[in-house]
Amino acid sequence: MDGSFTPEQQNYLQGFMAGVEARRGTLSPGGAAEGGAPPDAMRAAQDAAVAAGGKLSPEERMKREKHPLDRWDEVEARARAGKFPHGLENLATRWHGLFYVGPTQDSFMCRLRIPGGILSTHQARGIAAIAEECGGGYVDATTRNNLQIREIPADKGLELLERLADLGIIPKGTGADNIRNITASPTSGIDPHELIDTRAIVRKLHHHILNTRDLFGLPRKFNISIDGGSRVAVVEDTNDIAFAAVKVGEEVLFRLALGGITGHRDFARDTGRVVAADEVVKVCDAILRVFLAHGDRTDRRKSRLKYLLDTWGLPRFIEAVEAQLGAPLREVDGGESAPPADKHGHLGVHDQKQDGLQYVGVVLPVGRITADELRALARIADTYGSGTLRLTVWQNLLISDIPRDRMAEACREIEAIGFGTTASHVRGGLVACTGAAGCKFAAAHTKQHAAALADYLDSRIAVSRPINIHLTGCHNSCAQHYIGDIGLIGAKVERGEEEVEGYDLHVGGGAGMEQRIGRLVLPKVAHDDLGPAVLNLLRAWQAEAAELTFQAFTDRHGEAELLAMTGRSAAEIDA
Repeated sequence: MDGSFTPEQQNYLQGFMAGVEARRGTLSPGGAAEGGAPPDAMRAAQDAAVAAGGKLSPEERMKREKHPLDRWDEVEARARAGKFPHGLENLATRWHGLFYVGPTQDSFMCRLRIPGGILSTHQARGIAAIAEECGGGYVDATTRNNLQIREIPADKGLELLERLADLGIIPKGTGADNIRNITASPTSGIDPHELIDTRAIVRKLHHHILNTRDLFGLPRKFNISIDGGSRVAVVEDTNDIAFAAVKVGEEVLFRLALGGITGHRDFARDTGRVVAADEVVKVCDAILRVFLAHGDRTDRRKSRLKYLLDTWGLPRFIEAVEAQLGAPLREVDGGESAPPADKHGHLGVHDQKQDGLQYVGVVLPVGRITADELRALARIADTYGSGTLRLTVWQNLLISDIPRDRMAEACREIEAIGFGTTASHVRGGLVACTGAAGCKFAAAHTKQHAAALADYLDSRIAVSRPINIHLTGCHNSCAQHYIGDIGLIGAKVERGEEEVEGYDLHVGGGAGMEQRIGRLVLPKVAHDDLGPAVLNLLRAWQAEAAELTFQAFTDRHGEAELLAMTGRSAAEIDA
């Protein structure tokens, strides 16, 4: 024998060693962690990976040498010196919510942690002041019911974190190998269509994550989403853990799906299990601990939950989760789901379940809000509503609890500060990541190109049904291009002897009831040729089947036919 192990043998040995750790408390001699400290689940998983014949990745070795949560003194020292972290120091700093985003911006970016996207106006005004005094004077709404602050100087990062904490916003673990902001129905508690108000569940899970050290030692990042049956889609099936409310008899439970990562072309897989509301936190913890113990610590490309599920299969993974829980998960076939979400239900005026009250969706062009605009929105929410702003996964926000007889006045004030409450079918589902303006991985300036594309299309066509157009700059797919009706991922395009920014164009994606990975139709189209190509597709749709959704229209056609509709030919692409 040559001393190597097959993947199956490695998984067996890793599980065996993790089981030893669980029984003994540690793999260290004498059965106690160093210094008599409680056992460290991350370290035990690393030990098991090495015992199974693996070699820890550089990132895992960094985490092992000194846990990133124990590096606050380093964050402080760099802030005093006005220096940014580099290499693995930069990765470690992300455990505290700060991302050095050079060379595109010689500054930090900070992702906040706003569970379920519900924000008080007091917090919004505080964020506006922090963005102005410690950042670039604006915030970006993200696809995780969240906000991020950019252009933070090296000597302001520490102050920003401290001031956010004073507001009750703790960005710990919003980057790197941690659980990201929990996404949830933004209309929780006010939606007349919902099956269950998820706010209390999200709050408990949020605090469990923040206060459980083991959960800051995962193999890679992790996403959790909880959909209570809102009319506003939360694309829960794109998450590592996806909970979707269903009614089973007289009970409202959550169907459990696992392993969504659409950037790697996979949706969450239905487990056939359901979870009661009061069991969500416990079940999440068990899933996370199985992933923590058995996820790949040697190859960062294969360290997400999807790849453990691919290796083990869903039945084995569920068996491990049940062993961690000490009880079986409940199996149920079917269940009555909430009515499908409205495709662009995050826009416009809607009645709440509370008599006489309404909420309104506010259109944020490509998700960006200046500090002054954020303060103005907070003032409107205080004047007309309950002092609450609700962020969606569609890079916009809702203002809730507005009396019906005051809604028209509130909408006029929203429009007076430069925002709309309605949008064209093209603009209403426009999503764009940060792009090359603030991300070193991005191949294109997505926000600028998204705005230009919407202007181009709206001046030339009015489509009959809502359509989602997603622009993402790189393979990380923060804007989830594979689930757009039209999904665009940044690409460099040769033009003569030069390279220009452009995109690979996919069509037919969707989530929820339209769950589908988009198909590549037109690779490497230059950004300034994008408008005509997309317009030709939309015109073909409207001419042939305006009564159908765009996805249903594209389902009728093969890639060659759809390519021809763009006005381009295979010969042109090959050339």
